Amino acid sequence: MVTPKDILRKKRAEAVNRIISKGYLSTKRVYVGMATCEIAAGSRDVMEVFRQAIANGLVDVYLSQKGCAGRCNLEPTVEVVEEGKIPVKYGRVTPERAREIVERHLKKGQVIAEWLI
Repeated sequence: MVTPKDILRKKRAEAVNRIISKGYLSTKRVYVGMATCEIAAGSRDVMEVFRQAIANGLVDVYLSQKGCAGRCNLEPTVEVVEEGKIPVKYGRVTPERAREIVERHLKKGQVIAEWLI
């Protein structure tokens, strides 16, 4: 016989697995600007670079989108937030720059100062 406690244990385990699988506990967070203006500037392609990196094994990174930052002249923007560090925001991010952010910043911890805003 399944008890209410058994049901709760199962639901809790499912919730924990969902939280972990979505990356909510990651120590690195990447936010790509996906407001209408940023999409027009090419942010969908930038987002796809980060999605592919995660699909190809980039670990401990939570990827999400963010709204308008009010800086249309600097779009697309990408914000990287790491546990215990000051958040950084990159401007005019192209797919090529996004790949560099993956390799240099997310994998090696090197902030790319010339692209900061």
